Amino acid sequence: MRPSRIAVKVLEEEVFYDPVYHGRTLKVFGMDDYPVRFLSYIAGQYRKLGYSAVVFDTTGRVDGNFDTVLEIRDGGNYGLDPIKLSKAGYFDPYTAVTIVQTLYGLDRSLTERLYVDVLLGKVSSVPEAVKRNEKYSEVILESYTALDEALYSGEPPRFEGSVLVDMGETHSITLVGTVFLTLSAVFERRRNTFVGLVDGAVLGYTTAGSAGIPLLTRPIKHRVTVIGSQYAVDSLLNLAGPTLLLYHDPDIQSLVYESNGVPPGPTRKFVAKNMGALIIRSPESVDVHHGELPEGVL
Repeated sequence: MRPSRIAVKVLEEEVFYDPVYHGRTLKVFGMDDYPVRFLSYIAGQYRKLGYSAVVFDTTGRVDGNFDTVLEIRDGGNYGLDPIKLSKAGYFDPYTAVTIVQTLYGLDRSLTERLYVDVLLGKVSSVPEAVKRNEKYSEVILESYTALDEALYSGEPPRFEGSVLVDMGETHSITLVGTVFLTLSAVFERRRNTFVGLVDGAVLGYTTAGSAGIPLLTRPIKHRVTVIGSQYAVDSLLNLAGPTLLLYHDPDIQSLVYESNGVPPGPTRKFVAKNMGALIIRSPESVDVHHGELPEGVL
């Protein structure tokens, strides 16, 4: 099988990850900062292939050159209001309203009412929706906080070129989920793009965050997504696509092998430091390739 032009080497023994044949989402599990280091490496490889990069980083340790850097902090003013973003053309008004629905638990009828008010120009931001004295305003207010108010304040940013969303100093897990869902909708249809998520388990921990994961892992042409995580949670293990297993505790390694259908025996080789195991599933078989990590990861 001839590799596609977007295949990149993930192990030194000429082992390549090819999104065209292996799946558009690669999951990477490892201890400490191994997933971060690998994600920084593979983002650089795709930049060399002419792809832009969009990286969500909850660790603050991703390396690389980015055209736009958003440093999200608790209480900061970033203009990340989904209704404002829809008016700026990043997605349609209904997407904006469904984001609000997910964030604040609106039912269908209240979501439709808010949608009508947005279309009619009666509501141009989430804070305006809160002040409308409508039934949806009451429901939003039940979980609306000062952190939300700050996050929505200001004008929407411009997302030019390669983008790093740095949430390494964001302590509110609710805020992480809100930002991730909102920006996932912004980048959902961007092509010729590498998307990196680290730590994937943290980004998808809340209801809002888990709603953002499918937006960036749905297979589309000319997009590659790599999810790095220290935590082998079911929500990530069950995502379609190959898995790169890095150094981790033995029980976690066993869990990852098990979830990928690797049978007990020599194919479940222990992954030591600076090593990796690429697990590729197809309708016919499960293949495991072991080897050293590329020099750029170490």
